[in-house]
Amino acid sequence: MVNLKMPYTIHSNVNYNSIAFASTIAILILATRFIATSSCISSLSDYARPPPRKIISTPHNGTKSHPQQVHISLAGPEHMRVSWVTTKKKNEPSFVEYGTKPGQYDASATGDHTSYHYFFYTSGRIHHVVIGPLEPSTTYYYRCGSSGPEFMLKTPPSHLPLEFVVAGDLGQTEWTASTLRHVDKTDYNVLLLPGDLSYADAQQPLWDTFGRFVEPYASHRPWMVTNGNHEVEAYPITHSHAFKAYNTRWVMPFAESGSHSNLYYSFDVAGVHVIMLGSYADFSSGSAQYQWLEADLGKADKERTAWVVAVLHAPWYNTNIAHQGEGEGMRRALEELLYKARVDLVFAGHVHAYERFVDVAQTRVYDNKADPCGAVHVTIGDGGNREGLALAFKEDTNGVSLFREASFGHGRLKVVNETHAHWSWHRNDDSYSTMRDEVWITSLSSSGDCRPKEMPKTQLKSVHNEL
Repeated sequence: MVNLKMPYTIHSNVNYNSIAFASTIAILILATRFIATSSCISSLSDYARPPPRKIISTPHNGTKSHPQQVHISLAGPEHMRVSWVTTKKKNEPSFVEYGTKPGQYDASATGDHTSYHYFFYTSGRIHHVVIGPLEPSTTYYYRCGSSGPEFMLKTPPSHLPLEFVVAGDLGQTEWTASTLRHVDKTDYNVLLLPGDLSYADAQQPLWDTFGRFVEPYASHRPWMVTNGNHEVEAYPITHSHAFKAYNTRWVMPFAESGSHSNLYYSFDVAGVHVIMLGSYADFSSGSAQYQWLEADLGKADKERTAWVVAVLHAPWYNTNIAHQGEGEGMRRALEELLYKARVDLVFAGHVHAYERFVDVAQTRVYDNKADPCGAVHVTIGDGGNREGLALAFKEDTNGVSLFREASFGHGRLKVVNETHAHWSWHRNDDSYSTMRDEVWITSLSSSGDCRPKEMPKTQLKSVHNEL
């Protein structure tokens, strides 16, 4: 079994730039509690804003052939992708053995490997192997490359309920460690990360330390990620190829979802359709991403999909002083597509704070106005990044921002059934996690007035691969 207590070193002098529920009465009680605790726009006055914390550097203590940076992701129906790195120069097998009993592997799969160069840095051998078919809600034990430790993973259920953890702008600081400890205290099925993973910012060894840092968590629950501005890592003339490390290390099921780019893709899990969008890939009308999104929404099985969730990096709605207007171009280009498809929730990162755009009467947001058929927008870029919190908010002139607070934390979305889900945001407060915001959400697919409109049956044109 993998040891969840990874060794690490703290660097203090390094500058890194760059419900089924009981009854209607119970719901009313929860709603009353929610109004009492979170109707205020600003945070509690007696809570001191936490400052940034030190960077954690996680060393590799194994041999060069020892698998490290192990993480898993969903890879189409009943399959998962296992990814890891080895640093030995000779050929190491891209091979995974797995089974439902510890130490007994009755199945195996072979994949491939790659590596990349970035200026004077050369990565280790990066392996990707798809395993399956796997049974839902089942614990599997697996080993990478016929050596090293045994890892454990649990597959998501095939039916609701289902629980997502949402944490953006992670980095690898002491606050990140706190966030992940809080996340791991309660069981969940899938982690969604709306961009800004390692904060390497071209310092490639930080991708390695990040992979080792998150391995205890990302190796036993699928992490589904999208890209942020810190993943771009492109510079004029000297290094123009963007997302090189991200695309090589964190391969997502883009091909399985009909996408031509690892920067945007979708997946289905237990009746929830999740769309991962690329804030830093072309999203204009007629672009490859626009065409793919239109086709993806058009082919979604409305009979089997009760919930639709979108994840991106730069928020479309934001009352924080930081990053004002940076998501506006993408909102103008894509929001109508999501609105017609009746996307229920949109999660974003980028702004290092928490903010939720929906009121207690379940009025959503569309085109900068309250709209009962719009999406619930949540900014959750407070996972633990090294840059600190975005403390200043401006006046909410549109009256659609219900709750906002500049603190580190994570969110949980428990999709209870086809009609109701519970969203909660948990603030990091030193050694314990405090739930500061919660709300029950009703799916748009269950609303007679907000059923999804018929999307055009768009055929994807042949486009260049944006990997």
